[in-house]
Amino acid sequence: MGASEMKSRRLKVLLAGLFSQILCIGVARFAYTPLLPVMQQQTWLGDAEGGWLAALNYSGYMLGALVAASIRGIQLKDTLFRIGLVLAVLSTAGMALSEHFWVWAGLRFVAGLSSSGSMLLASGLILHWLISHQQRGELGIHFAGVGVGIVVAALAVEAMLGLALDWRAQWWGFTLLAVALLLPAWCWLPRPAPVSSKATQYTLPQDTPPSATFMRLMMAAYFCAGYGFVISATFIVTIVEREPLLAGAGNWAFALVGLAAAPAVMLWDLVARRIGYLGALILAMAIQVVGILLPALTASLAGVLLSAVLYGGTFLGCVSLVLTMAGRLYPSSPARLMGKMTLGYGSAQILAPALTGMIAERTGHYGLGLWLAAGFVALGTVLLVWLRGVDQTAQQLDAEAKARLYD
Repeated sequence: MGASEMKSRRLKVLLAGLFSQILCIGVARFAYTPLLPVMQQQTWLGDAEGGWLAALNYSGYMLGALVAASIRGIQLKDTLFRIGLVLAVLSTAGMALSEHFWVWAGLRFVAGLSSSGSMLLASGLILHWLISHQQRGELGIHFAGVGVGIVVAALAVEAMLGLALDWRAQWWGFTLLAVALLLPAWCWLPRPAPVSSKATQYTLPQDTPPSATFMRLMMAAYFCAGYGFVISATFIVTIVEREPLLAGAGNWAFALVGLAAAPAVMLWDLVARRIGYLGALILAMAIQVVGILLPALTASLAGVLLSAVLYGGTFLGCVSLVLTMAGRLYPSSPARLMGKMTLGYGSAQILAPALTGMIAERTGHYGLGLWLAAGFVALGTVLLVWLRGVDQTAQQLDAEAKARLYD
């Protein structure tokens, strides 16, 4: 195979991951965020019910993440990934077929399952292909799909609102988009070949299990990060649209979140090389506190747009930094740590939108929910500062990250 042909195949594999992220994250998972205000205006859906539907979506993601972390066989991962692509399309179409709460609840749960496939299973499949074909194991383009997917979802709703389409027609519009995304995501990622014994005859770095203190404080901090992430991810468009001076700007704010998120993984990797993994995570969460609070402090357009940039530029960075630390601590099986971390992050994603929706139902606004979310992220930041100061594992991780500056 010539160099140009290999370059073309590599690009297709990376784009397959990008399109799977746009389909499963942007459409199946996050189309709900810009469509929530429309559905609340045109159906019976209230703040509390909207929060519960989001909670069920994230519970589906958490279950999918735990299943993905427990799978070893590459062929099974490929099969489940492709099932996830189909489920993303079907769960999107199903939203237009009913107005029953429990039907929507089941569909949001299934959409969450599919999003974990594109986020976790696809990344493993792409890395497997890249490594087996002697290519650099880079996933920046793949994870940029999360941000691009958010942009696509926001702009699609804005365009369909311009056509005066109701909520049901908009879900059908997203279904057509999902089918178009399914084709390259399915066809451009080759099915994995069985791993030969020769291919596995190399020595991985030895696992270095972290201390009990590291696990306790990191789990608690990651729970806090998950709580803060999900509030803006679910309600940012609704929050903006309810401000009289900002009506019509919600989808543009959400698009800005996606634009800021697209390069976040690569950006925070560079930051980590300067100040360490824990240092970068602390900085990202501190910035996110400001991003979450701004809509509660100001109703100005500039403040809301700054909030979108700060939030979008940090939430994916937090996840990527923790993923990287898991790989450093358990190079033979990063899923061991990520499965545990997902329990904390995912449980917060289930609790937070349900609680915030009920608070908004009672108070008539999301201000208290935003303060609570910011408080959780601030607490998580303090826990990480404490961890960095007292734990040898954390200090070693930071030293390893800084050493990469000279690689």
